[in-house]
Amino acid sequence: MYRNPVFLALDVPRLDAAQELARKVSGHIGGVKLGLEFFCAHGHHGVHEIAKLGLPIFLDLKLHDIPNTVAAAMQAIHVLEPAIVTVHASGGRAMMEDAKAAAGENTKVVGVTVLTSFDDKDLSRIGIPDSPHDAALRLADLSHEAGLDGIVCSGHEVGDIHRQWKNGFFVVPGLRLPDGKKGDQKRIVTPREARDAGASVLVVGRPIRSAEDPVAAARAIEATL
Repeated sequence: MYRNPVFLALDVPRLDAAQELARKVSGHIGGVKLGLEFFCAHGHHGVHEIAKLGLPIFLDLKLHDIPNTVAAAMQAIHVLEPAIVTVHASGGRAMMEDAKAAAGENTKVVGVTVLTSFDDKDLSRIGIPDSPHDAALRLADLSHEAGLDGIVCSGHEVGDIHRQWKNGFFVVPGLRLPDGKKGDQKRIVTPREARDAGASVLVVGRPIRSAEDPVAAARAIEATL
């Protein structure tokens, strides 16, 4: 468990802008999340540059492919020494087992359950009859069986999953302050609510990144915890 569980989502296309923002708020966050946009734009070099700030790096790559390919991808990022890496739990047990086996010793591998931008209708359209809540619990069970360290889920599910998986590592994105804009997120809670329900890491992006004063926004979120 991190002393400060807030990980800033640096989903920005320019490396210099990402470095500047992370440097500004570094005293009020516990780590940095680098997603597909950042990784596709800047690759290993960009990760190394952000790592110079001395904060834990969460590589949110959501790996999802055949087991051998995901294992090879996991081995390819060993040199980056990420603290956390995501794989899609819907990739299946064998894929998750191989991903965990191929990960670095100090890297937590977590399974993405149901994206926080999905609701019942979205799941139905891709052939999943479950509610987001039930689908997340089912995929959390599968992730646990596969030997992963934890899962990614919304704040709506983390409490129930935490009760079933006492020592799991739980990443909760899609967080907003009470007066914040939802954007494309549908299943949201506040950082405090997620933390109280058992979240290990709180992923916060736009509420800090898009604020007029990102430092004040990060400080305000930290103060609620």
